[in-house]
Amino acid sequence: MTAIGASGNPGLEAFLDAHEERRARLGLERHLVARAGTAASESGTALLDLAGNDYLGLLTHPAVIDGAVAAARAYGGGAGASRLVTGHLDLHDHLERALADHLEAPAALVFSTGYHANLAALSALTDAESLVVSDAHAHASLIDGARLSRAEVAVNRHNDVDHVAELLATRSGRRAVVVVESVYSVLGDAAPLVDLVALADAHDATLLVDEAHGLGVVGGRGEGAVAAQGFGGHPRVVVTATLSKSLAAQGGVVAASARVRQHLVNAARAFVYDTGLAPAAAGAALAALDVLRAEPERADRARRNAELLAGACRIDPVPGAVLSVPMPGPKEALAGVAQAAAAGVRIGCFRPPSTPDGDSRLRLTAHAQHTADDLAPALAVLREIIDA
Repeated sequence: MTAIGASGNPGLEAFLDAHEERRARLGLERHLVARAGTAASESGTALLDLAGNDYLGLLTHPAVIDGAVAAARAYGGGAGASRLVTGHLDLHDHLERALADHLEAPAALVFSTGYHANLAALSALTDAESLVVSDAHAHASLIDGARLSRAEVAVNRHNDVDHVAELLATRSGRRAVVVVESVYSVLGDAAPLVDLVALADAHDATLLVDEAHGLGVVGGRGEGAVAAQGFGGHPRVVVTATLSKSLAAQGGVVAASARVRQHLVNAARAFVYDTGLAPAAAGAALAALDVLRAEPERADRARRNAELLAGACRIDPVPGAVLSVPMPGPKEALAGVAQAAAAGVRIGCFRPPSTPDGDSRLRLTAHAQHTADDLAPALAVLREIIDA
């Protein structure tokens, strides 16, 4: 419905009023949440963070901070321009080589955000003559990239390989791109990559895998699900990822063949028209990769902590660090968040209509730096919430 102002024409204030009323009615008003212990936090009480994405505990690691500071001192506060103008730095080259090596991909291209990386990959690797087959639980950045691509978009049922095959089989002579997350941000479950790669091969399709929640956590050295399952460098697989979760920085990456990289440099609007990745973020991500290479056990610790949390929540083990706990309804989910906070534990929740399947859930994330003693109060309160 179009909001109408006092003049009889749609106006900004009327538009804002209508959306504010809708948010209030649906209980969807959002608020900024400061990280505990920072100057912006609402209290001086430190909460055990089981909601953030610092999976490897590198956000305040001295080496990561030093990497950010050294890069800022050497290159300045920002890249200064698009990398196609004067914003390309040798630091970008170093980071791209390190990411390609870690992800076992031939080449990589970094972006200012993970959101940009997904927008770039989907909008530049498809056109109006393409078909995008996107999982129902795909991240918003993948959905927006598909919309910008001008391709026909078909949404498959979550992790339903037969449905993907059915949608691919109906296309008539068009290129096809299948879009998944290696570890989904909603349920924390894994995409069936082996079956999906086989489908891509059989149907001459491209498989785009978002490793946002796989990089740093999945695999013996945190290389992500694609490389861990032997598909690094596969000619039909394109990997995207963010640098803001396990790598404790900011930015995004597309890892694929050198030809795909060169195409993105020339055709991806989210790269061509955007300022290059800031030096501090690139330096922090490089340093985080160095720490991960030197301490691959961080990935294992994150997964072990996820297993402990899953046990307390009475759910099956998860492949990464994201846990999703079904709740009877939105009120119970919010009450669970409040009960955990009262016990000194920060968790999150998903509620309809923002959930893809209409269910309410608690959402937790495991972190490598937490010890058994750190987690003890969290495990206790989670059991209380689930058993209530």
